[in-house]
Amino acid sequence: MDRTSLIGLILGIIAVGVGMMFKGVSPAVLINPAAILIILLGTAAAVTIAFPTKEIAKVPKLFGVIFKEPKTPKIEELIPLFVEWANIARREGLLALEAKVAEIDDPFLRNGLSLAIDGQSQEFIRDVMTEEIEAMQERHLANATIFTQAGTYAPTLGVLGAVVGLIAALQDMSDIDRLGHAISAAFVATLMGIFTGYVLWHPFANKLKRKSKEEVKVRQVMIEGVLSIIEGQAPRAIEQKLASYLPMSERQKLLGQGAQNNGEKA
Repeated sequence: MDRTSLIGLILGIIAVGVGMMFKGVSPAVLINPAAILIILLGTAAAVTIAFPTKEIAKVPKLFGVIFKEPKTPKIEELIPLFVEWANIARREGLLALEAKVAEIDDPFLRNGLSLAIDGQSQEFIRDVMTEEIEAMQERHLANATIFTQAGTYAPTLGVLGAVVGLIAALQDMSDIDRLGHAISAAFVATLMGIFTGYVLWHPFANKLKRKSKEEVKVRQVMIEGVLSIIEGQAPRAIEQKLASYLPMSERQKLLGQGAQNNGEKA
């Protein structure tokens, strides 16, 4: 579970609900079927028109990406793995890593290491893996754009809902008290449109983009690790090279542990 997504969602709901009560407005006014229908179904309709079926079909899966931790290996987990493989390759040759391929869960890394074992050139391996990253980025951007567009449509539909509510309210102006209640209810749609647009859809799009950026960085570490093994670089050099992708505090911690482990082996 990605706790930041869940915590942010809860905080957003609390902020609006408690803020309304401080202003003397009952959160019960949000139970407005017409507003909910216009905002949610209207946003869904607009997004469905804007994107092809194959991309819309991914939306349920995208919610899983937003609220779950990514399955991609972490950089700090990959570095010791590449150090181990570099030691094996230097002692026994690249072919000795063939037994390790079946143990790799990540398809991208498994494919890269397989290409290296098959004797493909560094240029070919870099090109293949880089093209795969670029294709992944395009897919991720298209997925995030769905939520970006939803965040654009929702506030506008909120205005539409308010206009519809005002039309209904102004049809009968004989009862002033009832008119005031009807006008108040009309703006619930605007509230829902702004809330869903800027507390849900736009942040969801940003979360997908951030997760994509992190995954790209992990993939780049995989490329550099595989190519470094092919070049026959020393395990310690590979460790220092890949550690440069980490923040300074994590880098120092990792390199310190690596040096300690090397000392124990010596």
